[in-house]
Amino acid sequence: MIVAFISIVLGGGAVIILAAWAGVAAIGDEVWKASWVIGPAVALMLFQTWLSAVAWRISVGGGPRLMRYFRIRWMREAVNGMLPVAQLGGNILGVRMLTQRGVAGPTATAGTTLDITIEVVTQLVFTMAGFAALAAWGPAGAAGWAWWIMALMGGCVGGFVMAQRGGLVRLVEALIRPLAWVFPGITVQSVRELHAELLRLHRDWRALLKAGALHLTAWVLGVSETWVALWAMGLGGGLAAAFVIESLGMAARTAGFIVPGALGVQEGGLVVVAGLYGIPAEAAIALSMVKRAREVVVGVAGLLMWQWSAGRRLLGSRARDSI
Repeated sequence: MIVAFISIVLGGGAVIILAAWAGVAAIGDEVWKASWVIGPAVALMLFQTWLSAVAWRISVGGGPRLMRYFRIRWMREAVNGMLPVAQLGGNILGVRMLTQRGVAGPTATAGTTLDITIEVVTQLVFTMAGFAALAAWGPAGAAGWAWWIMALMGGCVGGFVMAQRGGLVRLVEALIRPLAWVFPGITVQSVRELHAELLRLHRDWRALLKAGALHLTAWVLGVSETWVALWAMGLGGGLAAAFVIESLGMAARTAGFIVPGALGVQEGGLVVVAGLYGIPAEAAIALSMVKRAREVVVGVAGLLMWQWSAGRRLLGSRARDSI
């Protein structure tokens, strides 16, 4: 909690500094121009969440109906995005809610781990495509370092997948004793069962490709939000610029996962990337504010849904105990 509190203070301070530097009034003017985009952006975010829910169900290999996956995914993303849980609490909640709905524990955990892996890998692919677009159509001088970054990210993708398939489980087994102080139920056998289930899911290449295509589609759809918002502010740049800004801006947000909502990190990333195309800082911060507005709307609704679902289950449990 101390780390989360410090990160919120630092992130909030960064936002205040950026806003003061760019001009609060100027940012407000740009947000007002693009305010009508928030409604469609909310609808787009829900559609992206639905695509991710379909991919998650494919990764797990079935289970509850798709609409339940959608609601759980909505709650999972709301917890990760709105609460200081370093992108972990929502995933744990998702596994727990799947097991409550009849999915075996190892399958729910392995499927969710695989879903997160696919989501991360597709974001890396999306980010690499953004660097490729920057190198091909971006400002002069960007090509050289963009290609080096793409090569580094390609190595990260391969290492991430290989670690999950083999070496990572050995590392976890070596850490079982210290981990047991935090997670009393964890054992070497449970880790091996999880790894075996994960490898089983990895063998279904058709499912992996389907889930990957859905996640990648969800990432790419975000480009339309950025393009329309910039157009609403009277700024050009075209789809290529919107693609680069969205892909690299979201990469910066993901890198700031330890800060709830990537507060300050998202704004700083968008200011830097948008600046490559001559977009002023106030417009980049306004773009971030539009994105945050739709995140708050969807996130608050997701948290309320989570509390309602937990309360209903608690009341049902008490009713059964009283019989």
